[in-house]
Amino acid sequence: QDPAKAQGGSKVDVNEEAEALIVKSPQKERAPSLFKVLYKTFGPYFLMSFLFKAIHDLMMFAGPEILKLLINFVNDTKAPDWQGYWYTVLLLVSACLQTLVLHQYFHVCFVSGMRIKTAVIGAVYRKVGPSRTPGIWSGPALCCWLSPGLSLSPQNLGPSVLAGVAVMILMVPFNAVMAMKTKTYQVAHMKSKDNRIKLMNEILNGIKVLKLYAWELAFKDKVMAIRQEELKVLKKSAYLAAVGTFTWVCTPFLVALSTFAVYVTVDKNNVLDAQKAFVSLALFNILRFPLNILPMVISSIVQASVSLKRLRIFLSHEELEPGSIERRPLKDVVKRPQVQSPVSLLVKRLVGVSWRTLLAGAGPALSCPSPPSLSRPSLATQGSVAYVPQQAWIQNNSLRENILFGRPLRERYYNAVVEACALLPDLEILPSGDRTEIGEKGVNLSGGQKQRVSLARAVYGDSDVYLFDDPLSAVDAHVGKHIFDNVVGPKGMLRSKVLLQGGRGAGIAPRLGGHLWSPCCPRCEQAGLSPGAHRWPQVVPDAGMKNGHRRSQDKASPLPFVLVTASVREPLLRPQVKLSVYWDYMKAIGLCLSFVSIFLFLCNHVSALASNYWLSLWTDDPVVNGTQEHTDFWLGVYGGLGIVQGIAVLGYSMTVSIGGIFASRRLHLDLLHQVLRSPMSFFERTPSGNLVNRFSKELDTVDSMIPQVIKMFMGSLFNVLGACGPALTPSCVPHPQRFYVASSRQLKRLESVSRSPVYSHFNETLLGVSVIRAFEEQERFIRQSDLKVDENQKAYYPSIVANRWLAVRLECVGNFIVFFASLFAVISRHSLRAGLVGLSVSYSLQITAYLNWLVRMSSEMETNIVAVERLQEYSETEKEAPWQVPETAPPSNWPQVGRVEFRDYGLRYREDLDLVLKHINVTIEGGEKVGIVGRTGAGKSSLTLGLFRINESAEGEIIIDGVNIAKIGLHNLRFKITIIPQDPVLFSGSLRMNLDPFSQYSDEEVWTALELAHLKSFVSGLPDKLDHECSEGGENLSVGQRQLVCLARALLRKTKILVLDEATAAVDLETDDLIQSTIRTQFDNCTVLTIAHRLNTIMDYTRVIVLDRGEVRECGTPSDLLQQRGLFYSMARDAGLV
Repeated sequence: QDPAKAQGGSKVDVNEEAEALIVKSPQKERAPSLFKVLYKTFGPYFLMSFLFKAIHDLMMFAGPEILKLLINFVNDTKAPDWQGYWYTVLLLVSACLQTLVLHQYFHVCFVSGMRIKTAVIGAVYRKVGPSRTPGIWSGPALCCWLSPGLSLSPQNLGPSVLAGVAVMILMVPFNAVMAMKTKTYQVAHMKSKDNRIKLMNEILNGIKVLKLYAWELAFKDKVMAIRQEELKVLKKSAYLAAVGTFTWVCTPFLVALSTFAVYVTVDKNNVLDAQKAFVSLALFNILRFPLNILPMVISSIVQASVSLKRLRIFLSHEELEPGSIERRPLKDVVKRPQVQSPVSLLVKRLVGVSWRTLLAGAGPALSCPSPPSLSRPSLATQGSVAYVPQQAWIQNNSLRENILFGRPLRERYYNAVVEACALLPDLEILPSGDRTEIGEKGVNLSGGQKQRVSLARAVYGDSDVYLFDDPLSAVDAHVGKHIFDNVVGPKGMLRSKVLLQGGRGAGIAPRLGGHLWSPCCPRCEQAGLSPGAHRWPQVVPDAGMKNGHRRSQDKASPLPFVLVTASVREPLLRPQVKLSVYWDYMKAIGLCLSFVSIFLFLCNHVSALASNYWLSLWTDDPVVNGTQEHTDFWLGVYGGLGIVQGIAVLGYSMTVSIGGIFASRRLHLDLLHQVLRSPMSFFERTPSGNLVNRFSKELDTVDSMIPQVIKMFMGSLFNVLGACGPALTPSCVPHPQRFYVASSRQLKRLESVSRSPVYSHFNETLLGVSVIRAFEEQERFIRQSDLKVDENQKAYYPSIVANRWLAVRLECVGNFIVFFASLFAVISRHSLRAGLVGLSVSYSLQITAYLNWLVRMSSEMETNIVAVERLQEYSETEKEAPWQVPETAPPSNWPQVGRVEFRDYGLRYREDLDLVLKHINVTIEGGEKVGIVGRTGAGKSSLTLGLFRINESAEGEIIIDGVNIAKIGLHNLRFKITIIPQDPVLFSGSLRMNLDPFSQYSDEEVWTALELAHLKSFVSGLPDKLDHECSEGGENLSVGQRQLVCLARALLRKTKILVLDEATAAVDLETDDLIQSTIRTQFDNCTVLTIAHRLNTIMDYTRVIVLDRGEVRECGTPSDLLQQRGLFYSMARDAGLV
């Protein structure tokens, strides 16, 4: 410490302490508020709507006041006729002004909601994380109708209106409790829904593994367990909604009943005449409509608040620091040591040593690890960076666009890159060359082709620093040699670039001639390997390697490219929703329950009509000596009709809500079953966004929206029928509705279809986020996402405008109904009772709102029932063969020998495509070890797909131990054959679940399998052992560890036939040797079919089958085939084995 500072140190400390005591500690930092941000951004525009709403709400009370004057006019026989006509015109003008102002308000609200939704989706995408994007519905705020309505009532009924006020006040705490409970259930529902969609996403991404292992039922049960929890919450919400509907529908009637009862009982001289009754009723009816939509508003507010909270938490997550990597342009390199020759850094990696976090975690943009002497780690790059990941990331786009990756086309350079990356032969196979559209995750490319496209993308970028995470493990030996010579070698296209290569091979280090670094021994040796440097393990010289590159995953793929282009666009289905869709929904609810609901709706509205008619009779009861007789009788019947109404409301609310849950359960179960029963070809040509859309948005519509819409629609229908009468409704409503419903339905479909690409693009971005960051292409992807959201909004905005178009025209119809009702009352005033005039005009005042709401709800009904149609869409698609066929089921101990016989076997991927396997005649005896080799596109993997019946045979048959596999159930077959697949797929859940989802095996058997798979020490070191939670896709394990987990699965099943589909592509040479020795010992008496990725691993096999263009060209022992000097010999020569 500095002595000068030490002397004054204590003084400073005292001053600081005194200052700390005097100065108040700063307030705790507030959590960020998404609501405030949205308010500041969109608030001013949205607040305009409050002005329109206030004007409209004030004008609403003009109707009852004019009605009061009209009834007085009818009662006053001396009043001149012009007064009546004046009141009639006033009613019409007032109603038309209300219409125009109200719909300006609605337009502002809905446009604000659309803008907020777009902004939130954009913010979530820019965050690029694993969260979902809950939509925020900016619904119209519920304005205070109550105060003006109740303030006008005392003019008619005096202090008796306080009884109605008391009913309203009693309802406030009840509604508050309801809202709190609704919010609780909403949070629980969203949590369950998230878990279900996450699991469904994993199932769709790993569907091939599920089919190969016959695990569909286990995962179906997992989804249904989550769904069951979700339905429990939905059922509670449904009961709550039913009670809510009961209170909200009954409240206006209770207010009217209590007010009238108090009015006529407190003083016998209080006469309930037509003016008092129907003006009050008109005012109470103003309350009826907002109270009817209150459940929807509360539900929406609760959803919005829950969504806002979840979004705030997600958007507040920690972000990557842009400054954590120092990116320097090449012109600044002069300050650093000059590189005299091309620099290549080879990183050796063993299974489980995850150096890739250095690459992907920071951008990935690493040029050199910091020396241990530095106290603070630092990362720096000079110039641009390109990254080639171990598992290739391919976009759902044309092959050319995948390589260009947003950069301009330089024809000559592009052709050179395609040639250097050995893509020319593939372009010849593709139907449209480099313009062929590639499916999601590159489904119609083989593993090797995907890696070469990924490599071509990096090379075309012409960057300064290249990061290779062992991408060439996925290519054949001869292709690897070509790429090495033309791309990464001393004469390759990257000869003057800095290259960081993650490798597991033995021959690559001396050829790269740069530096060696390993996480196990982090020592950098300049200019190659000095005698004391960290050495590679000794292996068979060039065993399966050529110039440091292994041939591997280059699966023989028949390349069914034609599938994708036509399938990525979702169909718009039929122009009109068929009645059969409604009938199917009713059947899903239960026909008995459906008809009971309709009957209860009828009872409710008949009793409502009867009570109002009874009121009109009561008001016309003659007044004797200043009082009305039989008041108790009139009041008793009026109350009794109200009770019938209440029981009917509660009944239909319960039946519709519970029926909705029944329908939802059934439709989801059917959809899940139909999707799992679909063949692999269905998943290859259907973008996952389409399926996720069905299981999220469409199912959510069936869960939450449709029951509410049914209640609203039925209520509006009976209200209109009751208020309007049969004469006016048919003539006025269908004309605007005919145009609107057709447009609205198609707009809803367009909106649904254009939403799927938003999901697909988001999912694609998440999978390739490390590549996007490495290439610094975030801005371009953000623009693409914004464009897709805009496309979606292009369908949504017209639906808003269409809504307004309809509403204005409908309300004009309603306004003229009011006009004609009052006009007829004026014309016939001498022959009509005042009570009847009051009844007809008060009903006609409601008709505007109810007509509008009826057509809106009929369109909502039709546009939402589209969700049911879309859920059922996949029930009509092609299905694979039955999982179980009891009649032809083989014995439980089948196969006992493991003899596999191909008899004139042929396979095609689709009816309109050529055969990819032709005339395969091979017999493999039980216990034989057979290697299957061939160049790209030879049909190696097609053979295994045929064996598992992922694709059914086009001709011929496969016989296993005397049983024709085409005759038995798929699960009977797939449970008896085991595969270690090319892509090691794990699911989120415990490690034990990933090994044994059906819980068939004991813990001892699982540990034995892990020991044989060389994973026991790793799993034993985990805190939770077998209960260790694997993240989505097994991301918290390395690729090699995931491959060993797949080996452990095979060891657990221990079937007589084992298929290795290039199973050791992702592990280092030592681990590969261990796996091969395990397979030789543990599967000694089993039939083993291996698609060879390293030829040295099959040199001691019983036989080798060489495929070329889908036909068997050579078949025999490895030594015999080498002597024949045919195809196998040339492949062995490329691999450096001869």
